[in-house]
Amino acid sequence: MEKILQVKKNHETKFRQGFPLLFPEAARTTAPLQKEGEIFRLTNQAGEFLARGYYGKQNKGLGWILTQKEEEQIDFSFFIRKLSAALARRQKFYFYDDTTTFRVFNGEGDGIGGLTIDHYDGYYLFQWYSKGIYAFHEEIYRAFSQITVSKGIYQKRRYQIGGKVIEEDSFVSGERFDQTFPVKESGVFLNANLNDGAMTGFFFDQRKVRKQIMDLYAANRRVLNTFSYTGAFSVFAAKGGAISTTSVDLAKRSLEKTKDNFILNGLDLETNEIIVDEISAYLEVAKEEGKRFDLIILDPPSYSRSKNFSFSAQKDYTALVEQALPILDTNGILLASTNCALFDMKEFQEMVKKGFQRIMRIG
Repeated sequence: MEKILQVKKNHETKFRQGFPLLFPEAARTTAPLQKEGEIFRLTNQAGEFLARGYYGKQNKGLGWILTQKEEEQIDFSFFIRKLSAALARRQKFYFYDDTTTFRVFNGEGDGIGGLTIDHYDGYYLFQWYSKGIYAFHEEIYRAFSQITVSKGIYQKRRYQIGGKVIEEDSFVSGERFDQTFPVKESGVFLNANLNDGAMTGFFFDQRKVRKQIMDLYAANRRVLNTFSYTGAFSVFAAKGGAISTTSVDLAKRSLEKTKDNFILNGLDLETNEIIVDEISAYLEVAKEEGKRFDLIILDPPSYSRSKNFSFSAQKDYTALVEQALPILDTNGILLASTNCALFDMKEFQEMVKKGFQRIMRIG
């Protein structure tokens, strides 16, 4: 039986216009919500239907809106419709010769917030971002198996306290393949592993950025890639004609993984340096040594921490920009990015702007 939630009058218009997220301030009371995965019926204060969604706590709110149609129920046929529509929209990607990995289901953009599905050369990775949406996993897997064929399915449950992935065997069904294997994106090879902890080897949300770096920004430039992880930006830059790349990441395992991606693409390691170091420490040394780069990529995680270093995008991004600018050459490009959901684009632009202003005042 679905729970009834009344929306405060000043938030009613937002939900009528299709806002997909249930946030605590919007409801008159959230007391009816007891168990994640419960379906709720959203109404205005007069009791008129606004939307139907599910209760699932995550960093963005208390759940997601699934439909604005009063007659539409959240059942097996609902999941069939949503998954089928998303796969149809991405059907062309399956026929690209230069790409074998892409996102086929993108959360609230495809009508089910809290769930993403990624394709890796015939394998699929489901990522669940709350207990609420995972409550439907059996129905969703069954629906998915009816509308598409896969080599195998893996999953990552990303709703543990602190946003960490739940440590478990990620294999769900099909053909088990727990090894690193190459996939292609825009003609560039990247290694992937679907059962190696929280990460898989690269992030889908930067697909267009990687291609733009290769096609538009890398040629004849010296590139610094900070928080480089497995070096995907660096590999694309090298394929785009960069004079040199420098990849810096705190994690020791990033060294071999980045090296493997360069080797996979037949790229010379002599002109593509890989450094394991804290980013702030590296930037300070680079400044002292007078190093200069034509393209600096700042794409930090929302939060990272080591024994001697911690970084929070919300608190430290301006300082990161300020520290990077002295080694950016005249007419160079600073590529600033973040996956932090705690602020909007306008706030992020202000953070970057403040970093420039501080350097200009110093200069």
